Amino acid sequence: MPIEPVTELLQKWRQGDQGALESLIPLVYKELREIANRHLQRERPAHTLQSTALVHEAYLRMVRQRPIEANSRAHFVAIASRIMRQILVDYARGHRAGKRGSDRRVELDTGVEIQKSKSVDVVVLDDALNDLARFDEQQSRIVELRFFGGLTTEETAEVLGVSPATIKREWGIAKSWLTREMRKETRGESGTMAQD
Repeated sequence: MPIEPVTELLQKWRQGDQGALESLIPLVYKELREIANRHLQRERPAHTLQSTALVHEAYLRMVRQRPIEANSRAHFVAIASRIMRQILVDYARGHRAGKRGSDRRVELDTGVEIQKSKSVDVVVLDDALNDLARFDEQQSRIVELRFFGGLTTEETAEVLGVSPATIKREWGIAKSWLTREMRKETRGESGTMAQD
């Protein structure tokens, strides 16, 4: 069975061939635009970044860093999504000092409920996700892949090398944990995180 072109290009990129990344991007560009759109739909309505700019900024960050350890199309797209998330968080943090309120809001449409609203501060979400990673790296990765990357349960299981049943179980636990911790943060409670 021949190797998929994306997988072959990922291998070449990991071996130091920067041209492989340039060849790879057109093959996954549509998926990256869809992910960028998903990220931006969760942002405030007047956000100045557009999906094309977000994809291009993610590409530039990939070019500047060492090749990522992605072994499949789904894994690469998930990592690109993580980079996009970080771009948006960096953007929100940069505006945090001078602006408050809706400038940093994202819409959570994956079942994570914060108080009575589904709108949440992107910086608070990022902080909570980073706290989760300190307790359970796998749950944090699952949230990134499912929520930010838009991967299905099966795709997430493939990337992480675990069963779909594990992904479903861990996804539910992670959503509950994030909901609780983000409520604490939005209420101004202690940042001390404890896992049930």
